[in-house]
Amino acid sequence: MNRKEFQSACQRQGVDVTDKQLDQLEKYLHLLQEWNQKMNLTAIDEEDQIWEKHFYDCVIPFVHETGETICDVGSGAGFPGIPVAIVYPQFHVTLVEPLQKRCRFLETVKQELGLDIQICNERAEDFAKKNRAQFDIVTSRAVARLTILLELCIPLLRVTGSFIALKGKNAENEVEKAKVAMETLHVILKDEKTVRVADANHVNLYFEKMKPTSKKYPRVYGQIKKKPLGE
Repeated sequence: MNRKEFQSACQRQGVDVTDKQLDQLEKYLHLLQEWNQKMNLTAIDEEDQIWEKHFYDCVIPFVHETGETICDVGSGAGFPGIPVAIVYPQFHVTLVEPLQKRCRFLETVKQELGLDIQICNERAEDFAKKNRAQFDIVTSRAVARLTILLELCIPLLRVTGSFIALKGKNAENEVEKAKVAMETLHVILKDEKTVRVADANHVNLYFEKMKPTSKKYPRVYGQIKKKPLGE
């Protein structure tokens, strides 16, 4: 997928991407390739693959979302948060990333592209304790399995807000194993959408928060990882 094909594919899904936004994405792509030579940001560094497997994959899940604030937990190289901030400028995007070197890259992208985003160099569980119920939408991509991810992300979400987990082919199995976590954290799975990306099906899971989260969550990460809710 190239720049023009990306624009056309997005348009078919109801997303109009302007030339200015395409320029920003292209600049981000080149920064990603440049910095990827110095640090491990992504295994996907071919230009055509970045347009499809990173940019298209990150933009489409948010086409019908409303709200003002989005938190991307475990943002890494900026996915999905930076493509979302570029294509959907109506959202105020916060990126949470624990590794300082990755945050330096994100800050460079922010400055070079002129993005109005917030970058927080913190572990998700620490950030969640100080920012409970602050976001309309929380999202995460390729961070952890759902039982762990829910405990890290749901405390950040306001009641009736949406948690969007970008998952792969094992999404349904992860949902099955996360039923106790969903009940404990008062969320329901309200929608599930499959998107064809390259030669694979990616599954986007949409959860809604029904009640406030108990203040005992999230636990410290060692406990979350050692004994995930329901496992």
